[in-house]
Amino acid sequence: MISAQLSGEIRRLSEIEGWPIETIARHLRVHHSTVRRVLAQDGLSRESRLRRLSMLDPFVPFVKETFERYPKLPASVLYEMVQRRGYPGGEDHFRHRIADLGLRPRKAPEAFFVLRTLPGEQAQVDWAHFGTRKVSGGERRLYAFVLVLSYSRSLFLRFFYDLGLGSFLAGHVEAFAFFGGVAKSLLYDNLRSAVLERRGSAICLNPRLLELADHYGFDPRPVAPRRGHEKGRVERAIRFVRSSFFPLRRSWDIERLNEDALVWCRDRAARRKWPQDRRRTVEQAFLEERSSLLSLPSEPFGCHEWLERRAQRVPYVSFDGNRYSIPHDRVARSLQLAVDPERVRIFDREELIAEHERCWDKGQVIEIPEHLEALERDKRQAQRQRGQDRLLRAVPRAEELLRSLAKRQRHLSSAVRRLLELLAEVGVQELDEAIEEVLERGAHHPEAVRLVLDRRRHERGQKPALPIQLPADPRVRNLHVTPHPLADYDPNTHDKEES
Repeated sequence: MISAQLSGEIRRLSEIEGWPIETIARHLRVHHSTVRRVLAQDGLSRESRLRRLSMLDPFVPFVKETFERYPKLPASVLYEMVQRRGYPGGEDHFRHRIADLGLRPRKAPEAFFVLRTLPGEQAQVDWAHFGTRKVSGGERRLYAFVLVLSYSRSLFLRFFYDLGLGSFLAGHVEAFAFFGGVAKSLLYDNLRSAVLERRGSAICLNPRLLELADHYGFDPRPVAPRRGHEKGRVERAIRFVRSSFFPLRRSWDIERLNEDALVWCRDRAARRKWPQDRRRTVEQAFLEERSSLLSLPSEPFGCHEWLERRAQRVPYVSFDGNRYSIPHDRVARSLQLAVDPERVRIFDREELIAEHERCWDKGQVIEIPEHLEALERDKRQAQRQRGQDRLLRAVPRAEELLRSLAKRQRHLSSAVRRLLELLAEVGVQELDEAIEEVLERGAHHPEAVRLVLDRRRHERGQKPALPIQLPADPRVRNLHVTPHPLADYDPNTHDKEES
């Protein structure tokens, strides 16, 4: 009980001075509930006092009318509207008065049943974002795939660098192997990997998810939009991962994260109390549920995603920020990629032309050495062919010489290169005459052509052309060599031909 004097002071400070309840309680050193009780006894509720003293009073009809027309209008927008109409208060004060006076229409709270499922009947699936990780060449977002058995709350956790369909399917396959079975139905929200399109009650599921469901025998069930409570168990499991698993391993790389995630799922997550009976653990409930799961098929599902990429003029295909090599004869065409978290396989129609280990770095070039070696061999062959065509167009008689070299299994590329050097040095006519003389003598070799050219230059009193640059040493440059008459070798050549 408080004295009549104190009660009177509380009423005076509230009615005359307009002090808030908390201020009265602090200065009179009484509990705020005592102040409320005194004011309530006199019929002075806090709400009526606030309405009398509020700066919002002149604007209440406008606020009510606006909310009736636009129930979801943000308070920030409405504040700007009343401010333009003369409201002198701040935005925080405006928000508090809106809440205190109950001016915004509120939806009646919705009641829900406690959802209970039978063992092996249902599982829930979702993704969660866990920041980024540095990789060579940039950064990648880190995502967690979480699958929870609805009855036992046993959960599976696996981290990926993307939300792609291949990672989505791989998460399922690894989760089923972890549990040793499959729940009869799996719940999803509107994941792009699960639901392609919704039109009213019509739902178009991803064809690859339907293939996965057919392979393992479960029923994929998307929940209704904005009905997150229907898969609240996986939502709570994600919160548990954030609070119990991830803070201790925030800086780990993805390989170590996934290794430890499996240990954590079998240990810490399995030892927590089972919500339906706190005397049991999740692990004990899972042992009861495991026999009710669907059996696994003999072969796991191929969890690859099909993509189409066009190869340009270079022997590489670009995918996910990296380039993967292909055979050089498959450029400038559309190719099909089968990608999963581990591999990138490249097909030309139905033919497998390349298979790479998937790279999760960025800006990398992943190559198979045989692809580049084949390209290099082909380029060398093409280079020889181009030189050979240029030689034969200029000196058609050289074709007979090249044919003879090919029969004797000589290297045509070096012969073509040498003859092109002579062509650039002496011109078409002189080279043509030298080749004709060589063919008549039967000395089928590019150096025989060089000897004929040198001899003719000597007969004309010209010095032989030196294909190399002499060193600057004066002992070499001033060395005098008496040339031997090349005609002395002709009798030996005739003797060999007669024999």
